[in-house]
Amino acid sequence: MSITCFIHYQIDPFQRSAFKCYAEAWGRVIPRCGGELIGYFLPHEGSNDVAWGLIGFDDMAAYERYRAALKNDAEGRANFERAQSERFILREERTWLEDVHSTRNVARQVTP
Repeated sequence: MSITCFIHYQIDPFQRSAFKCYAEAWGRVIPRCGGELIGYFLPHEGSNDVAWGLIGFDDMAAYERYRAALKNDAEGRANFERAQSERFILREERTWLEDVHSTRNVARQVTP
């Protein structure tokens, strides 16, 4: 069974660009530490203070290995510290979801 960590962020809407830099750093760190980065998402329309991050793992054991690697990753630690010092993340909530494999990465079938 594959699982996805669905991270819901409440961000400071006046520091959107700081959160974007934070997300871009995770784009380098997460795969290096063993997570499958599905993506980070910034507000576009509607609420201006909600962002999302999705990271996939084979199972909870893979997540625990990822967490151990993350603690030893200098760029990952610096990214966490930057978020704390600049305070652009106001709240963070994680939800764990079981993947429905037949719905992952299904290509669009629209004909031009």
